[in-house]
Amino acid sequence: MHSLFYHVSFRSCVRTATLATKPGPSVSPPLCPPRFPMCLGDTCTASLEPHGSPPPPHIAMCRFHFGHYVSVTCADACSWAGGRDPHPGKSRGSPQLEGEAGRLPPPPPPPPWLLEGGREGGRAGKGKRGRGRPGRVATPPSLVSSALPAAKYPAIKALMRPDPRLKWTVLGLVLAQLLACWLVRGLAWRWLLFWAYAFGGCVNHSLTLAIHDISHNAAFGTGRAARNRWLAVFANLPVGVPYAASFKKYHVDHHRYLGGDGLDVDVPTRLEGWLFCTPARKLLWLALQPLFYSLRPLCVHPKAVTRMEVLNALVQLAADAAIFALWGLKPVVYLLASTLLGLGLHPISGHFVAEHYMFLKGHETYSYYGPLNWITFNVGYHVEHHDFPSIPGCNLPLVRKIAPEYYDHLPQHHSWVKVLWDFVLEDSLGPYARVKRVCKLAEERL
Repeated sequence: MHSLFYHVSFRSCVRTATLATKPGPSVSPPLCPPRFPMCLGDTCTASLEPHGSPPPPHIAMCRFHFGHYVSVTCADACSWAGGRDPHPGKSRGSPQLEGEAGRLPPPPPPPPWLLEGGREGGRAGKGKRGRGRPGRVATPPSLVSSALPAAKYPAIKALMRPDPRLKWTVLGLVLAQLLACWLVRGLAWRWLLFWAYAFGGCVNHSLTLAIHDISHNAAFGTGRAARNRWLAVFANLPVGVPYAASFKKYHVDHHRYLGGDGLDVDVPTRLEGWLFCTPARKLLWLALQPLFYSLRPLCVHPKAVTRMEVLNALVQLAADAAIFALWGLKPVVYLLASTLLGLGLHPISGHFVAEHYMFLKGHETYSYYGPLNWITFNVGYHVEHHDFPSIPGCNLPLVRKIAPEYYDHLPQHHSWVKVLWDFVLEDSLGPYARVKRVCKLAEERL
């Protein structure tokens, strides 16, 4: 096991950097292609420091994990809300790397509504945490700089509207599962589990992704937050366990602090990365994804229970009790099995790995444009979603259509099943294959 560390001094933000295995001459290839670490700006200088050397006090360190063994520590002092060098003129490193990365043009500026913020990650927190002070990752950097030509801004902004069909789609999925509960009440257990995987798993996974869309206020808009919350609770009913309110609470951090150590609970823990490192263990880890996703927040970033979470739990328990009273135990088992199997080792679950696991070094987020988007509310358009989280899933394909030059050239997945296959069999992939940032907020909390 070894670690490679480099510190970056900023003029505007990171664009390229020189990587070396020890202090002295640099080696290639660089680990900072375009959009990595994905900040604004066009120039930077870099220098290598020996392992264990403390970073400059104004640098917020970020850890990038590649495979199981090599970790690279990169400085990310570009505040997305601040957008300027905290210590201009204090360059302390080598000149900008020459070559392919050095010849890249600077990214265009982000749209003004993203810099000025919305309700979903546009600003840093308030109060003593400040508003995006330099040296802090206040908002996750955009994956394509969230920048589109000025002539296209109105077209993108027009997509930031509620999806009027979302509530009816949710109603149809919930009724379909209730009908299935009635149908499976007399089935043999082996057939109940078969249909829980083949049908119920697809429906329940789709409902969890509907909850994801609703958590971005995609059903009724930001002005009707209460309606969105209760629609999410309604969509939660076939899942069998309370999920919607807790997901909303933590998903905000996923967008604000993508990969933030101690903040983004989507990032596996060190124990997961160490333990699930062989094909058989990774297969088990995939099968147990629902358990890890539900328990990890309690260990990584516990938060106080909210009133909405209590209401979500009470409504869910009442629904489960009503189904049990009406049709017996088998329908309840069917719903729970649909959730565990559908969010576990299931073709649709490939999106959990496809979205942010680093299949290519330097590329943190990937999109998938295949047919499974039809039943997953276009969650495969994940680069587009992180650039514009206020756009509902039904409109994400239009983002790519409006600005193909910003998305078509990016690495993308073509099959979620192949994603799972590669994740299990490739030695370079595993729970550690994630970008992990140490945000100042996490340091303050610890």
